[in-house]
Amino acid sequence: MFECVVNISEGRRLDLLDQLSTSAGDSLRDRHADDTHNRSVFTLIHDREPLRRDVRSLASAALQSLDLHDHQGVHPRFGVLDVVPFVALDERDAPRAVALRDETAAWLATTFRLPIFLYGLLDDGSTRSLPDVRRGAFRTLSPDHGPEVPDVRWGASALGARSVLVAWNLWVLGISHDEGKAIAKSLRRREVRALSFRIGEFTQISFNLIAPLVVGPSTLYDEVAYLVARGAIDHAELVGLIPEAVLRTQDPSRWQQLGLSYEKTIEARLA
Repeated sequence: MFECVVNISEGRRLDLLDQLSTSAGDSLRDRHADDTHNRSVFTLIHDREPLRRDVRSLASAALQSLDLHDHQGVHPRFGVLDVVPFVALDERDAPRAVALRDETAAWLATTFRLPIFLYGLLDDGSTRSLPDVRRGAFRTLSPDHGPEVPDVRWGASALGARSVLVAWNLWVLGISHDEGKAIAKSLRRREVRALSFRIGEFTQISFNLIAPLVVGPSTLYDEVAYLVARGAIDHAELVGLIPEAVLRTQDPSRWQQLGLSYEKTIEARLA
C-alpha cells in the first residue's frame, strides 16, 4: 500500500474540486480544501498500480482545469500541481515509492512539458528536502525533468518520496504576524517544520511533523500555548490523515482539543 498526497493550487471552487475528486477514483481517502490558502490536499492511498492510475488521472484533470495566472493565496506555491509526495506505508517498500515518484515525474515532464524537481532520495544517493526545492528552484537548482523554465500556465511541480508525516495547524488569536513567525521559527527542529500565516483575525501556525512518533501534536500545542502569553489557541486542525500509531501516542482526553479523531486515521479510511 502506498500513499500519495497531492497538493493542488485551488481551494475555493468547490464544484471544480468535486470534479477533481471524481478523477482521483477509488484511491481518494480524504480531501482538505482551504479558501485562504487557496489550496487543496488530496490524500490517495491504494496498491501500486491503482494508485499510479489515479494519481495520473487527478494530475491530468488539475492541469487541464487550472491556470497559475489566476491563483491568489497566502500559501507559497510554484505550480498548479504544486507538491506530490509518494509514501510507502510499509517502510520496506520505500524503494518502490521512489520508483513511483520517478515514473510519475518522467510521465509529467514528457506528457505536459512540465518542469519537475525531485525531493527525497536521489539517484546519486544524496537526499534533498522540500524546503531545499522551494529555496532553490530555478535559482540554484535546475529541474530534474522537463524544461529549464517554468510553464507559463502551470509553473512547476515538486515530486517527492518520503516517510509518513502529519500536517497540522494551530489557529491563534491575539498575536501579531511577526510574533507568529517568531514562534514558528523557534519551534523548528529536525522533527518539525513550521510556518506562520496571517488569516483574518487569526495567526495560523502550520506544522509538518516529520517524525510524529518523536514530536507529536500535544507537545507542539503545549509549546505554542506557553509562547503565546498575550494570546490564546482557538483551535487545532489536522490536514489530511494521521497514522493510528501516532494518534495512539496522544492522550485520548485531548483528541478533540488537538483536532484529532480515529475517523481521521489512515486505518479508518482504509477499513
